[in-house]
Amino acid sequence: MILLTVLFLCIISTYSASVKGHTTGPSLNNDKLYKFAYSAEVYVDRVKASLQKSAGYRISSDVDVNLLWRNPDNDDDQLIKIMIKDVQVENVNERPAAKNIFKGKSTEKILGKEYLEALQRPIVLELVRGKVKTFYSYQNEPTFTQNIKRGLASLFQLQLHSGSTREVDVSGKCNTTYHVRQDQVTKIKDLDSCEITKQGFTSHNPILDVSKKVTSATIYVLEDSFIKSIKAEENYVFLLNFRRKTGAKIVSKQRLELKSVQAGPGLIAGKQVAGVIKTLDSSYVAVPLEAEPVKSECKKCPSLSEHWKSIREHMHPEKLSKAEAAKSFLSFIKSIRKATKEEILQVVRSENKELLPQVVDAVTSAQTPESLEAMLEFLDFKDASTSVLQERFLYACGFASHPSETLLKSLTDKFKGDIANEEIRETLVIVMGALIRKLCDRGGCKLPFVVEAKRLILNRLEKAKKDDNVRMYLLALKNALLPEAIPLLLKYSESEEGHISSLAATALQRYDPSFLTKEVKETMNRIYHQNRKVHEKTVRTTAAAIILNSNPSYMEVKNILLSIGELPMEMNKYMLSMIQDIIHFEMPSSKTVRKVLKDMRTHNYDRFSKMGSSSAYSGYITRGPDISSTYSLDILYSGSGILRRSNMNIHIFDRNAELHASQVVIEAQGLESIIAATPDEGEENLDSFAGMSAILFDVQLRPVTFFQGYGDLMSKMLSATGDPMNVVKGLILLTDYSQEIQLQAGPTASAEFLGGLAIDISGGMEFSLWYRESKTNVKNRVAVFLAGNTEVDSFFVKTGMETTLEVETALDFISTVQFSQYPFLVCMQMDRIESPFRSHVTKYESLPSGRRYTARRGKAVMLAGNEHPLHQENSNMCRKVFGAKSDSAGGWF
Repeated sequence: MILLTVLFLCIISTYSASVKGHTTGPSLNNDKLYKFAYSAEVYVDRVKASLQKSAGYRISSDVDVNLLWRNPDNDDDQLIKIMIKDVQVENVNERPAAKNIFKGKSTEKILGKEYLEALQRPIVLELVRGKVKTFYSYQNEPTFTQNIKRGLASLFQLQLHSGSTREVDVSGKCNTTYHVRQDQVTKIKDLDSCEITKQGFTSHNPILDVSKKVTSATIYVLEDSFIKSIKAEENYVFLLNFRRKTGAKIVSKQRLELKSVQAGPGLIAGKQVAGVIKTLDSSYVAVPLEAEPVKSECKKCPSLSEHWKSIREHMHPEKLSKAEAAKSFLSFIKSIRKATKEEILQVVRSENKELLPQVVDAVTSAQTPESLEAMLEFLDFKDASTSVLQERFLYACGFASHPSETLLKSLTDKFKGDIANEEIRETLVIVMGALIRKLCDRGGCKLPFVVEAKRLILNRLEKAKKDDNVRMYLLALKNALLPEAIPLLLKYSESEEGHISSLAATALQRYDPSFLTKEVKETMNRIYHQNRKVHEKTVRTTAAAIILNSNPSYMEVKNILLSIGELPMEMNKYMLSMIQDIIHFEMPSSKTVRKVLKDMRTHNYDRFSKMGSSSAYSGYITRGPDISSTYSLDILYSGSGILRRSNMNIHIFDRNAELHASQVVIEAQGLESIIAATPDEGEENLDSFAGMSAILFDVQLRPVTFFQGYGDLMSKMLSATGDPMNVVKGLILLTDYSQEIQLQAGPTASAEFLGGLAIDISGGMEFSLWYRESKTNVKNRVAVFLAGNTEVDSFFVKTGMETTLEVETALDFISTVQFSQYPFLVCMQMDRIESPFRSHVTKYESLPSGRRYTARRGKAVMLAGNEHPLHQENSNMCRKVFGAKSDSAGGWF
């Protein structure tokens, strides 16, 4: 036994002696100088384009590497010196002399003497087990040259065994996986996991946002335990979610290749790293290996006021449905984001009343602390005369792409203070609801000021006595979509009448079906079937829609179908249309509906032949590989032929998300007295009212009232001009994506996509007692402009690609009703005009001196206009309507 123990100790001793001098990382030989050729390249182009035509540049140099010191007690601890020499800057692809911005310029001229000298000053790395423990360089070096050196130094960091680790390099602290096979090592870096200081933001809704895909791989070839060659490549791909053929990519490549090994300087004696570094050069300091942010200053950029003067002609109200207005809006936002509060106030205070609302749109959409402070200082909510500007400010807040808790706090404070205009107070709390939802969607539901705003709305709704106040807080909840608000919405849906119950029900309709509990469905069933009290048609049909859109049971669908035939005449027709629409459009509940319809008690001629003019229909506007957009039109009449509700919706879908792009609802009630008709069941006591409500990009806007009460109705009839009433007009920031990217070669890149919408929506309701005819018209005029800029910004050269898309279009929804006979003649039309679509891609390289190379290509097409199809019954009715009124002109009211 003793003999075995002695033998084992001898074996261990022999093994230990044999591995003395072996390292677990790359190892340099003493007294040798390793000479490498190094290059770092960046490319910017369209996603699927070949790199041979990309914009970009290359930095190439010689690199000398030698061992300075090895820890006498640990071969895995070593100091190496790296020096960059003979630097060259050139195009990444060969170009004719006329298109080569570097032609005739020396490296010193391109970089500048100071930067070139800094780049060629050596750095020292302490490598411990193949990882960079300390990075030594000179203090106060230009950040850009320091980052280039960090990118080179990071290449020398590797491990010689397979496995995953978390390590720090120029990209930050990243998850890294090594695969080792003989003399080849592959390093895969998860760039999404990297922790590094960087700025940026994304759009709130995924459909309007940009997707990013990133990869990073480095291949090492080793010889005699040291590096023979390195090839590193990282790719950043950016794609517009709603149009994935539009995007950009940035490719960064590094190459390091051993050219020769020569006799070099000897090692520096010493036991401690600090002593060796001091002996080498006392000016060396330890600096972080991860890159520092580089601030790029624009030296020739115009001031904010100069920029505004150059674009203000495109921002007149009559031009707000043009693409040039949206383009100018986006460029102005970019300038505002770099401006101070004083510069912003200078522009705002100097503009006239006609253009000031557009300035407010842009300043608010910039969403910087300075722009918010400027708006809060400029706007006086105690002054009713500036209510137009206050409303534009509030709506721009509601459409904010990445709202802050500070913004919500500011609005909450304003709400608690004095506000001269009650409509502004209503708009303010509605917008607060929209901000609560956006902040909650980003995980901020428990932030202190979000909690305070939620509590304020819920508490004040519970205490509200006046209908106007109840309506105001219900509209806020319709935007906020708080799960804890559902019990209150159920209470108002079932217990109130008229506009309040309808509003509470439509608020519940906006919730995701996952929030619609058993209690919600039970309440909706009670409302629809009138188990406890009589309800008006608009609330009952909304309750039915909630049931049918939230995974209804067999019996729920059957009971709804069995009710058809027992309902008021127009409601019968409306519910039949809703059921038929579910089937033909393959909605989620269509399978259950089909199953129920196999029973002849529910599916028979008597039930499915009910007469009436009300209808519901859905169709596709577009169907594509990236997104699809649908429209739905439903219209509900009273038994006397007067419109009760007209509802137009446009939704946009992709594989994972949905966006309620727009909704325009025109609603009327209590108008039977003007034609001596009998109100329907449950609507005998409703006040005369007509108004319009809109949702735009998931934000409920403050409803517009056409008239309230019989006296107001008669005065409006006598003074009516027939002109449509404006619902929303202005400029909206849709896509707002900005990301800073630290390339592992050292330069900083950025990707910015801005999408703006110039919009003008108006609507009107007209009726003629003489011709017994009513007409609703919703006009949508929109222009969209999107600008993307993907850029690598080195202080001595900028290279990148700009992408622009623009389209102008108009969509009209017209509903004409003739109620001089029964059944009424109803014609619905949804028309889109011919629309110009233009796109451009510009690749560029530019020097601070102004020398610039650009390659531009573009495309312009006309998108055909069309009348979107509805059901055949509508087409037949339209022929009758326009045939019947060929000799009827004018005479409205």
